[in-house]
Amino acid sequence: MNRNDTEFMVQEIRTQYTAKSNEESSLDALRRLDAKAKRPANVFGYVFGSIGAIIMGAGMSLVMTDIGAMLGISNTMPLGIAIGIVGMVMTIVNYPIYKAILTSGKKKYADRILSLSEKIMEGDK
Repeated sequence: MNRNDTEFMVQEIRTQYTAKSNEESSLDALRRLDAKAKRPANVFGYVFGSIGAIIMGAGMSLVMTDIGAMLGISNTMPLGIAIGIVGMVMTIVNYPIYKAILTSGKKKYADRILSLSEKIMEGDK
């Protein structure tokens, strides 16, 4: 191991033990606000999209397997197609709804994010 690698490792270990400042920097605040603006849209997109995919998969399973017969359903094709279409519609509308929620979150925090980013760009940290 050369001298630079050793110094890098020592410095990395030292930073773990140095006292952290409780003061939040402007860049940290900007990152926190950005995440706060995007979080509701991301949570909605993941949850709603996953539920839609599960529903679509359940419909496909009814059509392609004998799960319906085990449940006592004699003709699973129409029910499976209907359930699959509901899941498909959910996954199709997921992205437009996600974009609407994201746009709303960005509008809500735009003023604070822009003013904070201006302070950072001017050099005030």
